[in-house]
Amino acid sequence: MIDTHAHIHDKKFDDDRDAMMERARAANVSRIITVGCDIADSTRALEAARRYDTLASVGIHPHEAIDAPQDIAAAFAPFFEDERIVAVGETGLDYYYDHSPRDVQRDVLRRQLRIARERRMPVIFHHRDAYDDFIAILREEFTPEMRGVIHCFTGDAEQARTYVGEFGLSLGIGGVLTFKTAEHLRDAVRSVGIGPIVLETDCPYLAPVPERGKRNEPAFVSLTAAKLADVLELPLDDVFARTDANAKELFTRP
Repeated sequence: MIDTHAHIHDKKFDDDRDAMMERARAANVSRIITVGCDIADSTRALEAARRYDTLASVGIHPHEAIDAPQDIAAAFAPFFEDERIVAVGETGLDYYYDHSPRDVQRDVLRRQLRIARERRMPVIFHHRDAYDDFIAILREEFTPEMRGVIHCFTGDAEQARTYVGEFGLSLGIGGVLTFKTAEHLRDAVRSVGIGPIVLETDCPYLAPVPERGKRNEPAFVSLTAAKLADVLELPLDDVFARTDANAKELFTRP
């Protein structure tokens, strides 16, 4: 299994990171992408990827957009020298918390999309309560040859079909799929099938049932996979194979 979106470098794992990674290996998690949210956080992500022989991304989260470096491309450039960096992000828009002004979020998103386009790198998107502005920017900046994933997708079937059908994006499906209140998400998954789906945990957040309420970790990705198999009425081995293949195609560096 591949966990396409984790934060194994998060301080919540400082006391037992080695043990947590051992549990991931024991659960047959073969690869993890640990995702950066600003320059310092991306540095920690890359250090963790080197230590545990896995992958990372470099990005500026919309929460952190207000503190983005003036020259994002120059700040990102050293990261791309390491083959473990396989994506730009997470980047996007978050109008739920508004930790950064909305115009700043939009500008920082556009600049990261242009870096990804120039570098031919996939993009890890964070989106919350900003669908109209987000889609408008994608229509202006996301070209047909680009790749990306809507991390922690929790939208409805119409949004799923738009992301997949119009932009060819993948959908990152995590623990929310297992929540009792998430029938709209299960409907959305059924509407697009296994083709665009990759698995993620977003650990240490959003642990799936029956671990909900606990600190999430990569080993729990199997619980989401089992729920996905149930929702799509597919053999679990098929879900493992298809989502892994999707992840490998998405995150292959040029």
